[in-house]
Amino acid sequence: MLHTDRQAGQVLPVVIFGARLRPDGAPGVTLWLRLAAAHAFGETHAPVLYVPTGGPSHPSGLREGRVMATLLGAAGVPPDALLVEDTAPDTLASVIACTRLLRQRGHVGPVAVASSAYHLPRCLVLMRMMGWPVVRVPPPPVPAARRWSKRWLWRLREVAALPWDVLLLAGHLLRAGRDGD
Repeated sequence: MLHTDRQAGQVLPVVIFGARLRPDGAPGVTLWLRLAAAHAFGETHAPVLYVPTGGPSHPSGLREGRVMATLLGAAGVPPDALLVEDTAPDTLASVIACTRLLRQRGHVGPVAVASSAYHLPRCLVLMRMMGWPVVRVPPPPVPAARRWSKRWLWRLREVAALPWDVLLLAGHLLRAGRDGD
């Protein structure tokens, strides 16, 4: 059983971290899997507010957050259950931008975090650093890539990215505290 520390009826935001779009702008397998895991979680933990995040990294100008919102809408998610963050180009920027959006809405409770298994630990740590009690959305039950070499490359990238993003976020939080934000 998931412990969310939320009262009955309180909306649980589900932050869905984006993944690179294909060259034609379509969602790749990784993005589909993250989205499916988040949607399945949301179906069993209602009421939820889906917060797809990912910004302008595609040459066409398509944004991961918007693509995910469109797919969730096609799956029957109503517009008022979506809060799109489409400015963040990377994980750290997504954490900061989603925190800003949720705080602007007055949300103070837990936040559910959805991503791939290799990426989820970094997302959880960064969201905790921003002061959120977090709920881990079970990651997709299949690997994000077929080739083991690609999966290990992504895991190794996370080994480097986690301490780097922690350091960058700590600096951001120190500056924000000093500036009164």
